[in-house]
Amino acid sequence: MGRPSPSEHAIVRTDHHPLSLRQLQYLVAVAETRSFRRAAELCHVSQPALSAQIAVLENALGVRLLERDRRMVQPTAAGQDILERARHILVQADDLTDAAKRLGDPLSGTLRIGVIPTVSPYLLPEVVPTLRRRLPLLHVQWIEDKTDALVDRLLAGTLDAALLALEARLGDLEQEIIATDPFVLATPRDHPLALGRGPVHLKDLNGVDLLLLEDGHCLRDQALSFCARARTNELDFRATSLPTLVQMVASGAGVTLLPRLALPVEARRSQLKLRRFAPPGPHRTIGLVWRRGTATRTALQAVAATLRDAATRAEPRFEKPI
Repeated sequence: MGRPSPSEHAIVRTDHHPLSLRQLQYLVAVAETRSFRRAAELCHVSQPALSAQIAVLENALGVRLLERDRRMVQPTAAGQDILERARHILVQADDLTDAAKRLGDPLSGTLRIGVIPTVSPYLLPEVVPTLRRRLPLLHVQWIEDKTDALVDRLLAGTLDAALLALEARLGDLEQEIIATDPFVLATPRDHPLALGRGPVHLKDLNGVDLLLLEDGHCLRDQALSFCARARTNELDFRATSLPTLVQMVASGAGVTLLPRLALPVEARRSQLKLRRFAPPGPHRTIGLVWRRGTATRTALQAVAATLRDAATRAEPRFEKPI
């Protein structure tokens, strides 16, 4: 090997770093719990020890990071900026540890994958057994939540990936497309639109009462994006889940848009009339997303391939004559 160039010497720090990863973990824990006591419990240390390390960190950086009073602890303006950097450093440290663990076998270990509620009950029963067969050394922990919460947890490093609709605002994340999921129109059996034949056109929705999910569900945003071009009347009631939405439609309260992925479960539960949309109809794109540069990329690509195959095999079940 040749002698290192001067530029290589320039990027290597040999002086002592004034802070540690543990101190950054303590800072983030206090900021998230707003309590030294709860942060100490979370980090499995005594409260005096945690407080002392926070003080050492503040002295080393030369800025006050936290404001303290008898009721609550919160970051200062400078502390908020340091917190964002600390979270990023901790995520990178976790990725470094994961990379070292996976050098022996990248398809082993544990993955924490988030999934949105409008996908999990309809795709995971098909996927989980397939993952176990294909990747027996890989353990996947599934965490269900709404899109914004999953993206926040992914960026914070508490999730390795998320299975969600790619139409949402996701930022600079790497992604693999799993499936395209068209929407269908669901109406009560005695609704005027239930009597029609053939595909539904956008103009057919003029004046109809529309039921949707509550705010925070990306499925709501996707349905609204399509229905905004028609003069629909969105009702005040907003469902917390697809099963609730389906029951409201079945009771005659209005019509809604359902993803094809949910039809084998939800259409079986209720007496609905389902009709396709004329092309180009509304749809969502289901994908697996993760942080760029993550050490789990190889494992996540294998999971994405398995998800895609499972969705493809299950797809004929969604093709009902509607």
